[in-house]
Amino acid sequence: MSDDKSKISKNARDIAENAAENTLALNPLVSLRAEDMFSAGTTLMRAMASQPQAMMNQWMSLTSDLTKVVTQSSEIAPDRKDRRFADSGWNNNVFSKGIMQSYLAWAEKLAETVEELDLPDKDAARARLVTSIFIDTMSPSNNFFANPAAMKQLFETGGKSAVSGLKNMLTDLTENGGLPASVDTSKFKVGENLAITPGKVVFRNEVIELVHYTANTDKVHKRPLLVVPPQINKYYSIDMAPGKSMIEFLLAQGIQPYCISWRNPTAEHRDWDMTTYIEALDEACDAALEITGSDSVNIMGSCSGGITLSTYAGWLAAQDMSHKINSVILAVCVLDTMASTDSDMAALVTPATVQAAKLASSSRGVLDGQDMAKMFAWMRPNDLIWNYWVNNYLMGNAPPAFDVLYWNADTTRLPAGLHGDFLDMIYTNPFLNPGEMVVGGHEIDMTKVDYDTYVIAGTTDHITPWKAVYETARLYGKNTTFILSNSGHLQSLLNPPGNPKAWYMKGDAKQADPEDWAEKATKHEGSWWLDWGEMLKTKSDKLVAAPKKPGSKKHPALGDAPGTYVFEP
Repeated sequence: MSDDKSKISKNARDIAENAAENTLALNPLVSLRAEDMFSAGTTLMRAMASQPQAMMNQWMSLTSDLTKVVTQSSEIAPDRKDRRFADSGWNNNVFSKGIMQSYLAWAEKLAETVEELDLPDKDAARARLVTSIFIDTMSPSNNFFANPAAMKQLFETGGKSAVSGLKNMLTDLTENGGLPASVDTSKFKVGENLAITPGKVVFRNEVIELVHYTANTDKVHKRPLLVVPPQINKYYSIDMAPGKSMIEFLLAQGIQPYCISWRNPTAEHRDWDMTTYIEALDEACDAALEITGSDSVNIMGSCSGGITLSTYAGWLAAQDMSHKINSVILAVCVLDTMASTDSDMAALVTPATVQAAKLASSSRGVLDGQDMAKMFAWMRPNDLIWNYWVNNYLMGNAPPAFDVLYWNADTTRLPAGLHGDFLDMIYTNPFLNPGEMVVGGHEIDMTKVDYDTYVIAGTTDHITPWKAVYETARLYGKNTTFILSNSGHLQSLLNPPGNPKAWYMKGDAKQADPEDWAEKATKHEGSWWLDWGEMLKTKSDKLVAAPKKPGSKKHPALGDAPGTYVFEP
């Protein structure tokens, strides 16, 4: 029995770690509309009907493959990284193996058929998208009666797994918007086992709380690090459980971290736009400067927080106030919207879908985080839907208890104003086109922004692809260091020292082509945090006596970290 528990635990951990590679700090802002999917499917069917030769070639090949499957002479096998067919039952049972091989053969031929069709690039991308979703949905691993692991679980538990699976499904239908739950939320609580690094809220306005963390070294560097998290999801991704908290690491280096916690807006805040957020950020920056007595901050932003940070830098430059910032750190952040549209999902982003998304959030006042999560789930259905479908419903297991997935499910809303501003960036590309974005009456011109900059990307990041993030580094100019970490989106950031599999590449962002950069960059074993910590020490001014407590007379403590805004539903 202990072996079974160990196996279940390992399976849950594998599911969680795999899904964590696909967590989201900036969810897709354009809804996946049924009419767009229907239109893409219709275009695909018409192309198949008008180009029968492409279909004929693949289906003749499929007939040959299926003949070999029936005669048990087929050598078709899943990719060894394909977790859907990892259970030994798929190969030990002739019936199950035949179903698996038939599916794999069909899926391959269907995908190849779509590739052979003569379609315009945009239509081809849409065809690939709807086809991949259809193929993933039809996998026999998603079928209770075809999945040997699910049937084995049924008999070994005397039917209890089926009862548990049904309960899980009913719970998700009523409490999770119909999607399989990705995490056991009962195992986590913010302020108790997440976001527990000591600190105080030292500034609060209608939009933000500013958390000043308590120093735990005798001396600290005078210049603070101001962290600007994404507006979607709560800020505590930088302060997860002890051992993988970025804040915990920074404090040990003698750095003074200050972190913004954005308020979770409601419909009454529908008018909050980029100007609202930038002005609130500026107030937080002033508070950190006053408390520390420093003349400038180092400032860090990830994903949409990096977009906000960059807008702030341009806003300061437009007013000759660039001196407030000493250096910039950007993580998994894409500023060139044209560099980020290389996925098939981007083919569904059209002026019509953007306008529809604007109208939807405008009518409701906000863009709900759960709606965005559903959109993202269908971008990677195997990772974010079907593996939980199998685990929760077919196997009857509880969803995994993994802190990163808890954070990912702790979504927030975007006010209609800010949502509209983000959507406008898709087509105006304001960071490459000076004057396209105006914030508080000031035109944003990134050519006027000049800081030493440190940019981090992840090798397997599907949300902000590393080559697109490299363009962000190039945008910030010649004094930019680019770090490429060997993980996905959030996992590339939550990369504390001690992981034996961790490595990163480092180099100046001088090459125009990211592949050229990769050839010339230096590979380092271990976590990039160590390099980051040393870099921050050189940018953070002299060592001074650590403050006895967070805050100052002008900015006294208003309450304990993690504050109050982080708990707003």
